[in-house]
Amino acid sequence: MQETTGMTADKGVAAEIVCDRFSDEGGWVRTPAHVPTEMVLTIYVNSRALVNILCTPAKINYLVIGYLYAEGIISGTGDVAMMRVCEDDSLADVTLVNAGYEPPAVKTLASGCSGGGVFQTQGQKIDSELVVSPTEVLALMKELQEQMELYRLSGGVHTSALSDAKKMLIVAEDIGRHNTLNKIQGECLLRGISSRDRLLLITGRISSEMLLKAAKMEVPIVVSRHAPTERAISLASDMGIALVGQVRSNRLAVFTHPERLGCSRN
Repeated sequence: MQETTGMTADKGVAAEIVCDRFSDEGGWVRTPAHVPTEMVLTIYVNSRALVNILCTPAKINYLVIGYLYAEGIISGTGDVAMMRVCEDDSLADVTLVNAGYEPPAVKTLASGCSGGGVFQTQGQKIDSELVVSPTEVLALMKELQEQMELYRLSGGVHTSALSDAKKMLIVAEDIGRHNTLNKIQGECLLRGISSRDRLLLITGRISSEMLLKAAKMEVPIVVSRHAPTERAISLASDMGIALVGQVRSNRLAVFTHPERLGCSRN
């Protein structure tokens, strides 16, 4: 795959503005603040607009590849003949090996939308012998919080990470939680990093769409600071994924397959 770019990595992910802050002690104070930057990225496939994605302008090439893979448009980087990313024009132009592919009508995805849902479980089971301890999970979530650079600067973004249970392999931040997983998927594909037998750590809610993205990565353990939805729990139970939520300080809750965290129920 030939890849060209017209952007600088992680350029302009936060903007400095002025706001008025209030506190009981000091009253009103005018002070500078940082807020996350957002852009409307248009992905073109074979010279036709496919989708507009509201996202944070960082790791755009990974976001594009991850999105195309999640949507089933490509099965790997070998399906991409060329990709050009230009932040100045807010576009990514992808040429597929399959020159006859025609994208459907263009759609726009807000930062909170999945933009997916095309992936079905079809009886999929995650085949993995990965087991981690609660202590390891708590330590990894603490490490993730330490690596949330954009969040610490501006707030208002989600962070996800792929880990081998010992260290972080990939960290992605974005105003859209689904975008963070697409960025991780794309980085895995472009850098040749396997997501099998890994942990996926997420700062936001684990919805069914997020769980399905994790399943497509063949990740056996998904961890979040927040609670999962009922459907995410059902899907995780069926597919053999340990779903860990409410990870705070020294506590966590395991909703499915607790054996992956060394817990055996009588």
